[in-house]
Amino acid sequence: MAGLTIKLFLVEGTPTGTLTAEIGNWTGKVIVSPRPQLADLAKRPEAKRTGLYCLVGRDPDNPTRDCVYIGETDNLLGRLAEHDRDAKQKLDFWTRTILIGSKDENLTKAHARYLEARLLAKSRAADRARITSDTSPEPTPLPESDVADMEQFLSHLEVMLPALGFAFLQPAPQIGSQAPVASSASPLFRLHSVGIEATAREIDGEFVVLKGSTARKEGTPSWTSREQREELVADRKLVDHATDTTVYVFATDVPFDSPSAAATVVRAGNTNGRKEWKEASTGKSYGDWKELRLKLAGVEPETRSTGS
Repeated sequence: MAGLTIKLFLVEGTPTGTLTAEIGNWTGKVIVSPRPQLADLAKRPEAKRTGLYCLVGRDPDNPTRDCVYIGETDNLLGRLAEHDRDAKQKLDFWTRTILIGSKDENLTKAHARYLEARLLAKSRAADRARITSDTSPEPTPLPESDVADMEQFLSHLEVMLPALGFAFLQPAPQIGSQAPVASSASPLFRLHSVGIEATAREIDGEFVVLKGSTARKEGTPSWTSREQREELVADRKLVDHATDTTVYVFATDVPFDSPSAAATVVRAGNTNGRKEWKEASTGKSYGDWKELRLKLAGVEPETRSTGS
């Protein structure tokens, strides 16, 4: 994929305030704002047009992942104000607001409904956040040319939102035995320890444990931060083994932020993944493999002086 330039503008000049984001000749425009600044959004003409919105925040039942509500409307600010005073408190998780509109004002109600349906479907398929929207609409029928335009619009959102730190639309890597290995994927790594056998690859900055890998059920007494493992079990991404009651099985490829996070879930205990994951073809640790890549790229570790 060719490079893209994303233009960010910090409206108040602060990193935690409202920002706008645009891509080159793309007709779309994204505005991100903290929930308490809804009144400030009222000053923006984009907030009074047709568009989509995503309400994002940490899942109160599982702080390791986000909750997201996705919707569309003819008046973004009016709908946001309605949600903000919802007495049922279904959106208590909501801390940040994403507005998605068009710079050329040619985004119609039909376009917004089409994009809403596609955003919901893709976000649910990505399975990186709990989607709280209570609808699953089919894409609104559009002329063929409009469908092409909206799919291109969506493809830019799939780049823009993860770049802004919102991963809920980012597809999970599929690099198991039934999928071709991506050109950016690392060699295969294995972790064989305490009765478990797991395989993984690093791809696009994520360390992905592959479907069919096993993970120990009983954790060590010193194991901290078990939330991610509990989430995987609750989501049926880790399921009971058919014959071995001491282990779980990965029902799908699962991405992790780091090899240590992956190894900790697999071994059910605090683990240095840079040492535990071994390159399948050479037996070198992940850390050694990473260091070799840096050396081949011309990067030498800094030698610190021992003087006073």
